[in-house]
Amino acid sequence: MTQKKTQQKYSDDVSGKSPSKLWSGRFSEPTDKLVETFTASVGFDWRLYRHDIAGSIAHARMLAHVGVLTQGECDAIVSGLTQIQTEIDTGAFAWSVAFEDVHMNIEARLIDRLGDVGKKLHTGRSRNDQVATDVRLYVRDGIDALSAAIRDVQQVIVDLAEREAATVMPGFTHMQTAQPVTFGHPAPATRSIALTRPSCSVSTAPRRIPWTRCPTAISLSNSSRPARC
Repeated sequence: MTQKKTQQKYSDDVSGKSPSKLWSGRFSEPTDKLVETFTASVGFDWRLYRHDIAGSIAHARMLAHVGVLTQGECDAIVSGLTQIQTEIDTGAFAWSVAFEDVHMNIEARLIDRLGDVGKKLHTGRSRNDQVATDVRLYVRDGIDALSAAIRDVQQVIVDLAEREAATVMPGFTHMQTAQPVTFGHPAPATRSIALTRPSCSVSTAPRRIPWTRCPTAISLSNSSRPARC
């Protein structure tokens, strides 16, 4: 899992162009800035943007498949989300604390681009659904990256052992000098003891975690729309 180190931009200004908060329907006054800052998670969950966009693209295609979106609307949403990802990748996207999290920031930008068509993407899912999906994808990618990194370190140790197979060094046991050994002797043991078990735990995680189980539909109530995983 690679995350570009592009500097991200943040703003407290909503510019009056983006939609109000999903839960603000019963409130006549805007949220206090202190409360917005305290409850916002976008300062750290922006890292989920690739996974949030991937999940949203899959959701849009599902909505088109069941007839909630036309194919043209689906294509427009997929294109808009792809362009938003490019904006984030290049640091051109302005994150807003007023929109609280990665999900609402991306959705607001999509609606800003597409109007009412962008609003249809939220059909049949909640932000709880998005959190569950994004975190699952993020952790899966993290496991893949960690497994690759462990294999790289193991290979470095093996290469070192082969290169120093004839290099003599004193062995040690019980904090005392023991018989001479070559440097290539303890290196594979280090690989085995220090890295093999963690590697096994990481590599078997995908088999122990039901990645293919649909994480959506965990909101308070299900949708009456013909949504499917």
